[in-house]
This record gives sequence, structure tokens and C-alpha cells, in this order.
Amino acid sequence: MFYTLIAIIIFTASFLFAMLGLGGGMVYVPVLKWAGFSVKEVAIPLGLLLNGLNTLLALIPYARKKLVDWKGGAAMAISAFTFAPIGAYTALYVPVHTLLILFAFAVFVAAVRMVFFARQNEPETIMSLKRRSLIGVFVGGFAGFMGGMLGLGGGFIIAPILMWMGYRTKEAAATTAFVVTFSSFSGYLGHVAEGHFNGVITLIVVAAVIIGSQLGGMFMSGKAKPKWVKSLYAAVLFAVSIKLFIGVFL
Repeated sequence: MFYTLIAIIIFTASFLFAMLGLGGGMVYVPVLKWAGFSVKEVAIPLGLLLNGLNTLLALIPYARKKLVDWKGGAAMAISAFTFAPIGAYTALYVPVHTLLILFAFAVFVAAVRMVFFARQNEPETIMSLKRRSLIGVFVGGFAGFMGGMLGLGGGFIIAPILMWMGYRTKEAAATTAFVVTFSSFSGYLGHVAEGHFNGVITLIVVAAVIIGSQLGGMFMSGKAKPKWVKSLYAAVLFAVSIKLFIGVFL
């Protein structure tokens, strides 16, 4: 029953976050922590694995709809892939309490950003490829480092930046999924190199993510309304950040 409940929560999160091109680590890591698993040894590494798996699978329906900007996201993906293991290594030397505070703050900032973007109309113009790539190198590196350290793919940083560059919501979600896949798996391998792995819970939640991500990606690439998706995303993140802050300070 305990593992069933975790699987249901993970499935729901993967469905929602796949619609946004995000891995869902903002929910996976807190859920695994509340379930009693170690933050550094299980929650963060497994959060990265699920992030990467979720976005990788969500890329399938996005790619079929030709929503992914492969060229525009390449520089960001390479930079994120490079810096994610550094973030994972850094996490070994940061106290768990500090990691949780940083995690809660990151989720809250992502929620505020999404509220802002949910109120805006879809952009009509986009930055040049050269400018997107240049900015992407720095953004990808920062997102990869923070994602690797906190158990996230860095999508909470990448998605708003892509929207600021001029990507429409569905294209931003699809391209974010492309970048987050690289940063998540890279960060996960950094943790696995330190011996952080739990087989039983991994198999259960991986199965939940495979199903949820496919359904979420198909829904977003088809019928989902951008403003509704962004508003729902912001609401979920606010709820998670509040719960995290309460857990850290009370």
C-alpha cells in the first residue's frame, strides 16, 4: 500500500510535468523524502533519474509534432550536461538542511515566474539562433549545476528563459524537455558514481513515470491549452514550496 501510494503520486506528477517539458523533480524529491528515504543517497539521485526518463519519453510525442528546437537548444543541452555532474559532486559537501532550503526557494521562484508568464500572451517573435545559443551556454551551465545538486533537471530555470527568448509555450516545453534530459541523466550518473542507488523503489517509480510521461506528453502536444497548463503548474509549485518551507522551519 505504501509503495502504491508513492507510485500514484509519481504518476500524477510525471503526467503534469511532462506537459511542461519538465522532469518533475520538484515533486519527486520531496515525495521520496517524506516517504522516509535519505535525501542525498536516494531522493536526489532518483529524482534526477526520473527527471531524465520523464523528459526523454515526453520528447517522443513532442518530436512527432515537430515542436522541439534541436538547434536552438543544443548549446544549452551541452552546457547543462557538462555542469550537472559538478553540481551532483558539490551536493556531497552541502548539509541536507541547506539543500532543502535551496530546493524550497528554487521551487517558489519557479512558481512566481510561471504566474508571470501565464498572464502573458503567446510571443510573436523569437531571438536569433546565435543569441539564443550564446545565452543558452550560460543558462544551461547554471541550470545543470543547480539541477545536479538539488535533484532537478534545471527545467524550472530553462522553461521561463525560453519563453523570455520568444518561444511559444508548447515549443518551450518541448525544447526544455530536450535540455533537461541531458542534464538529468548526467547529474544522475554523477550520483551513481558515488554509489547512490536503491533498486526496489527505483523499479516502482520508473514504471509510474513511463506511463505518466507518455500520457502527459501526448496531451500537451495535442489538446492542452497553454494558459491552463502554466496556471496549473504554478499552483502545484506553490503548494510544494509551502510544504517544503513548513517542513524545514517548523
